[in-house]
Amino acid sequence: MLLATLTHLSLMAAALYFPPPDVGGGWRKQQGGNDSRFDTVFEYIQGTARHGGLLVARKGRLVYERYYGWGHREATPNLASCAKAVTSIAMGILLAERPELFPGGLDQKVFAPPYLPVEAFPPSDPRKADIRLGELLAMTSGMRGNNPGIVRGKEVILDPAGPDGASSMRDALALGKADGPLNTITLWCEPGDGYSYATSGVHIVSMIIRHITGAEMEEYVRSRIAGPLGWSRWGYGYGQNKLDHTPGGGGICLRGTDLLRFAYLLLNQGRWAGKQIVPRDYVRRCGTRSPYNPHTPYSFQFDVNADGHVKDVPRDAFWKGGSGGHCLYVVPSLDLVAVKIGGRDGQYRESDTGLPEPPTMEQLPPDQNWKPRAGAADAYAETLRRIVAALN
Repeated sequence: MLLATLTHLSLMAAALYFPPPDVGGGWRKQQGGNDSRFDTVFEYIQGTARHGGLLVARKGRLVYERYYGWGHREATPNLASCAKAVTSIAMGILLAERPELFPGGLDQKVFAPPYLPVEAFPPSDPRKADIRLGELLAMTSGMRGNNPGIVRGKEVILDPAGPDGASSMRDALALGKADGPLNTITLWCEPGDGYSYATSGVHIVSMIIRHITGAEMEEYVRSRIAGPLGWSRWGYGYGQNKLDHTPGGGGICLRGTDLLRFAYLLLNQGRWAGKQIVPRDYVRRCGTRSPYNPHTPYSFQFDVNADGHVKDVPRDAFWKGGSGGHCLYVVPSLDLVAVKIGGRDGQYRESDTGLPEPPTMEQLPPDQNWKPRAGAADAYAETLRRIVAALN
């Protein structure tokens, strides 16, 4: 009870401040520059990705910002699956804007004409008609994704697994209307009966947003999130000419300080500069164990620590990682948000991001022999653990 009260008071204090865009002064910083306690965390992340950076904000102040390799304040790498968090939040905003279209709320079955284009019908698997919105958001829709799947905490193998990466975000493949060695034609389990990290399922969420609003999801994100938060240069990657539409399951290209703003929006329960941008209850659902996912601690596109599986980290922490070593973190009880920027060489190239490359990239040629240190696969959770340890 005391912790909850202190957290509430801390958030009230933080909510009085919201960082203006970087061109307007940006994040306020603590006196004395970077907090040296986070230097050891920075040293650790250098072994987890070829390029990157670390940003930490606490109590509304940027207390640490440092980059390496092609990482730079103006860099806009492809953040891969970090985009899933943005898609989820965009869906939460749409739910509040158009409640009449979702009379069942998160229980609404969405494989129906009001939510998806005509190309989705008839569903490639009749069981898709039973998929609820909450199951799509929590990766428990039965859509085929990566191995292993998880059923009530136990790993299972999907045979075959589903597609991943950019190809999984082509409408036809996501809807199960295209065949191939990895496809989504059939469900691997009944909706709700198992968890599988299915990028195609999140892309379908973006299709719902596109179909209802009549605009690309990128435009919806621009008006509802990027504009209010003051993002600078940003976009979606994967060389968009290869994709039909905004890739809902990955590919957002964003500066580190702007990704930190997104995390700060969530820290403040969806509120920004006096306006409730995201419903408070939806943000709460993102940061806690979801009833739509009884299989593993994954909410509406965020890992959550409600079960304490990441030891020595508060149980209210939640985060979202992306291939290449990127991750955003929110820890309400510590009044803390952080961003780990990573990245492979290709994730920084204009041919992927569609955005100009910073001149600093030419100062460091690609290193084809670079390899991550042992244990880098657990870098998302380990980075958070080390950030919390540094505070203690």
